[in-house]
Amino acid sequence: MGLFSKSKRILGVDLGSTSIKIVELKKERPVPKLITYGYLEKKFSDIVKEEERKEKNIELLKRLCQKANITTNLAVTALPTFSVFSSLIVLPVLPAKELKEAINLKVKKIIPFPLEEAILDWKILEKFVPAKEEKIEDKKNKENYKILINVVQKKLVKDQMEIFKGANLQLLSLEPEAFAIARSLVGKDPSSTMIIDFSAVSTDLIIVEKTIPVFTRSIKIGGFSLTKEIAQNLNLDLKKAEQFKRDLATIKETSIPSIIEKNLKSLVEEIFYVLESYRSQSGKSIEKIILSGGSAYLPKVDQYFSQQLNIKVIIANPFKRISYPSEIEPALIEVAPRFSVAVGLALK
Repeated sequence: MGLFSKSKRILGVDLGSTSIKIVELKKERPVPKLITYGYLEKKFSDIVKEEERKEKNIELLKRLCQKANITTNLAVTALPTFSVFSSLIVLPVLPAKELKEAINLKVKKIIPFPLEEAILDWKILEKFVPAKEEKIEDKKNKENYKILINVVQKKLVKDQMEIFKGANLQLLSLEPEAFAIARSLVGKDPSSTMIIDFSAVSTDLIIVEKTIPVFTRSIKIGGFSLTKEIAQNLNLDLKKAEQFKRDLATIKETSIPSIIEKNLKSLVEEIFYVLESYRSQSGKSIEKIILSGGSAYLPKVDQYFSQQLNIKVIIANPFKRISYPSEIEPALIEVAPRFSVAVGLALK
């Protein structure tokens, strides 16, 4: 049986470091229907030490589910990009058992922790015959597999399961954030797309090729970095600096404010490096960039990236792939970039 049956409703839960987002969908034709959604911003007092984080997340998740009036306890959640080791590997075409052994051997050599402490997931992306000039581990011109691997430590998965159990939710599935966000923002579009997903503590660069995230990179530049920059420049405490940043999103500027541009320059350099690396290794160019997450609201940020990178840039709207009452559309558009992961999870 598939994840959805006629009666099933699924809750996508995005457990962020500074906020929690939930989206409940019901399977309907031709597109899923939005039942409810909710957003909870954590107070600075809620961002606690690691040993206290599990109990705090349980408390906040239960509160948000109650506030949003969810109608299901069946949930799907994501693992943060920075916590998942992802890589593309190439191996010769082998029988299933031998291929599994070869993947395990390869992964042991490249992950930064013991495989025995991890959960490994892999997917064959394509079978190909490499060009004569390509360097591969096996003989030239032999058929090979291009395989995407994702590895996560068992402890993180256990912690997530305990959070959902504590919140009285049945966790059906976990997946890397990159897959959820690609599902909601790219869908079946086969073009090569980069997603820039801004969170409070980091920015994830995700390259999606034929609907599959083939490259992910997490950069330690996030919304909180900008908040601290504003606090230092304007001599404000963090709470007031955060409010100032939010107020910027409502200002109709003709260009990106200088206080924001200064913070984004180093991020642009990282993005440009990734784009060039992808172009040189794959021979392909990124056709468009989608901005997701909290900082996608900053004034003129899409125009800024488009000008700096010379690529079409759009703001994320994951709700365009689902149905909802027309009267709530203005409210959904206002919050859309924040819900890319949660919607993608509920669509799984």
